[in-house]
Formats: sequence, C-alpha cells, structure tokens
Amino acid sequence: MLYKGGWSVGSRQHAEYNSSMSTPALAQHEKFVIGGRPFTSRLIIGTGKYRSFEEMKAAHRASGAEMVTVAVRRVPLDRSSESFLDHLDPSLAILPNTAGCYTAEEAIRTARLAREALGTDLIKLEVIGDQTTLFPDNEQTLEAARVLAKEGFVVLPYFTDDLIMAKKLLDAGCPAVMPLAAPIGSGLGIQNPANLRIMREQLPDATIIVDAGVGTASDAAIAMELGADAVLMNTAIAEARDSAKMAEAMKLAIEAGRLAYLAGRMSKRLYASASSPIAGVLQ
Repeated sequence: MLYKGGWSVGSRQHAEYNSSMSTPALAQHEKFVIGGRPFTSRLIIGTGKYRSFEEMKAAHRASGAEMVTVAVRRVPLDRSSESFLDHLDPSLAILPNTAGCYTAEEAIRTARLAREALGTDLIKLEVIGDQTTLFPDNEQTLEAARVLAKEGFVVLPYFTDDLIMAKKLLDAGCPAVMPLAAPIGSGLGIQNPANLRIMREQLPDATIIVDAGVGTASDAAIAMELGADAVLMNTAIAEARDSAKMAEAMKLAIEAGRLAYLAGRMSKRLYASASSPIAGVLQ
C-alpha cells in the first residue's frame, strides 16, 4: 500500500518532522504520491462540461493541477475525431475513469481498454449503482478493484463515505480511496463531515481523496481541513461563470485547507476565552 508521500499526519513520523520544520515549510515540501509518482498539487481536475476547449485549458492552467481525469467511455481513444484529449497539456498525468459503468465486468473491461489506449496503469474506478443519484455500487466496485489490483492497475475507487468499505478496498490493494462528499455534480459540499473525519482518524496512513460534490472553494478547504490528502473535482470549476478564476480559487483553498490541517485548529469552546490573559494585568 502506498502512503501519502511518506508523511503520516497525526502519527509519530509527522510529529518528528513538525518539530524540526515550520508548518508552512512542511506543507510546501511534502509530496502527494500516487502510483509511485509524486505530485505537488493536491487538486485533481476533470475535462467534462466546459463550454470550450480554450476555457478548459485556461482553467487547467489556473488550477495548478498535475493530474486530470478522463472518462474513457466518452472519448474517442483512437483519436479518430477531435476531443479534449487533443487539448490537454502534455505535462498532465492522465487518470482514466470508468464513468458510465454499472457492473464490475463492464468497469474491468473499460479499465483494460484505457490501459491499452492511453498507456497508463492508473484508473479511477467508478461502478454506478443508481441512475438518478449516480451513487456507487460498493459491492461491484470492490469486486472490480480486486481483479484490477491483481492485474497491476493503480486503482483509485470512487465509493460512498463508508469506513468499512474503505478498509476493504485498501485491503484489496487500492493505494488510495475516493469517498464522495455529495452526489456527483451536485455542488452540495461536504454532507457528512463526521464520516470523513472518522475515516481519517481510523486510517491515519491511507491516502484519502475526496471525490464528487464540491461546489465552491470553501467546500474544498473543509475537505482538506478534515484531513483529506487531495480533492478531485470537475463541475464546480467547469460550470462556474469564470472557470479559470474558480480553478485558481480551488487551488488556493486546497493549499489553505491543507496548511490549516497540518497546523492543528484550536479547540471549540462553549464560552468565551479572553485573547489577553488576566494574570499579570496592571491594577
């Protein structure tokens, strides 16, 4: 299992690093690792719903992202016609996804096609269980993950924010898990913060990527403050009035949220607590 760049936030390792390095310096130098490849950006972007290729490219540049997800079943992999694949920055790592698959068998077949066509072992595994909500079918997802992991894929599974399923997916060989924040494309933000917080506390060394439901910058910041290692988003940027500005806002929000998580927030109190101590006040 791959861990988040060798850093185990909340663990003894993190405490050792934090004691010898300032928090801003720590956040600046740590790496986010997937499939053995280090990334500086913790924002993963998409390619759908943009009003034009130029708008997509501008948003990608503004986001600072280093990885982009691509729906395998919605693009001509043989390049027989123009698509967003022809407009992606070549420096971006491509994360194919199995969007539109409703069975494990379908997702496995799509993943194999993606590896052959795009030359990558990375796969964002999606097996949808309901057409209206687009909620994932966790059982089918787990079944597909087991097969693909054995075939050498770097499987990043999209699933409901369920701790037990997260453990099973990690045990199946997934180097990271991708719990949803809210239904895909809803923009509702983090609906179950307690679930994400529990997942982070119970799986301190796992890589957790919040996927689906982020609507604006504050949602992304909250996800990171809860301990997520990264956030994947598409609609929130693509459907913003100014996609490039929203992409930059998301970049900054993720950086701020990560820094706040590493810094450790103050405890919440029911009553006021004076900013200036009473002891030593001149009479």
